[in-house]
Amino acid sequence: MREYLVVFGISLGVTYLLASIARVLAHTFGAVAKVRDRDVHAVPTPYFGGPAMLGGLIAAYLTATHLPFLSRSESSVFSDARAVIIGGVVICLVGVIDDLFELDALSKFAGQVLAGVVVVALGVKFFYLPLYGSVLGLDQAQSAIFTVLLIVATANAVNFVDGLDGLAAGMVAIGAIAFFAYAFVLAVENGESRAIAAALLTAALAGACIGVLPHNFFPARMFIGDSGSMLIGFVLACSSISLTGQFPATNISEGIGGAQTTFLTFLLPLILPVAMLLVPFLDLALAVVRRTRAGRSPFSPDKMHIHHRLLEIGHSHRNAVLVMYSIAGLVAFGTVFVSLVSGWESIVGFVVLAALTAAFVFLLPRWRPIKRT
Repeated sequence: MREYLVVFGISLGVTYLLASIARVLAHTFGAVAKVRDRDVHAVPTPYFGGPAMLGGLIAAYLTATHLPFLSRSESSVFSDARAVIIGGVVICLVGVIDDLFELDALSKFAGQVLAGVVVVALGVKFFYLPLYGSVLGLDQAQSAIFTVLLIVATANAVNFVDGLDGLAAGMVAIGAIAFFAYAFVLAVENGESRAIAAALLTAALAGACIGVLPHNFFPARMFIGDSGSMLIGFVLACSSISLTGQFPATNISEGIGGAQTTFLTFLLPLILPVAMLLVPFLDLALAVVRRTRAGRSPFSPDKMHIHHRLLEIGHSHRNAVLVMYSIAGLVAFGTVFVSLVSGWESIVGFVVLAALTAAFVFLLPRWRPIKRT
């Protein structure tokens, strides 16, 4: 655990320092977000939070290779982490080009697929899909398609939610911490090695996201841009995929306190990125329906997303972001807890989680904060 804290701290510190340099470079190269009708920022703001976070991730990886416990671990830990870093460079570069020149949607999608193909070629992929009571083996083509599909979907979901200062980075930090806890507890309870690529990657990812927040939280001095949002979504997805290769389903049976794990344990690497981004996915679906019903393209921009509505009904920018953080934390940590317990605790936890999430999603946008006079 101490070495993971070192990895987290290095990623946080390096990202924080590089963000100041990246902000200057963004101004130099003209990578600045102009003010548009659908935006919530009032002044042009520089991008390039992505390269700063990538620098933090690389620094954390290089540090981990020299730490006593992790450096003596199986080669698969660093081979998976190295593959994700290389793929991260690809998707971050695509995002930087987009921040500079505004790529069309098809070109950006092709870059995301390329990054996914890179990690698959380097060995990070699904080897099986969990079924109730068994697993379904995947051939090479099925494995590649399913892996790239999850990576591209998660990267786009995080990119989609990046609509308020600090929102995407904070939500992914929460998800990364929850997934780190899941992987570490699962390893401890089942007697598996605690040197896990997924734990290494999520510790570094949480550090990078938190390290950029002082620059990115409202009022933001810089945006993470597409280079940052796609990068952190990519790393989150790859972390979950890597875990399925290092934790075979047949080796995992115990949850918290020796309880038998639930079926959700085996599904969690698949569903956590989606569950944590439940609100953005729901918002995306509603946006497509809303725009098509109005006779417009589903990709046409508007100011009717959930975070826009929170602002319109009276929430401050900070409060709107904190509301979204609370939903992400509820879903991420709730899903992890439910997957690691069994019996009535699991059932009660699932019901409470579902009820609270529904309340947050449907009631909070209607709640008006009390204005003091």
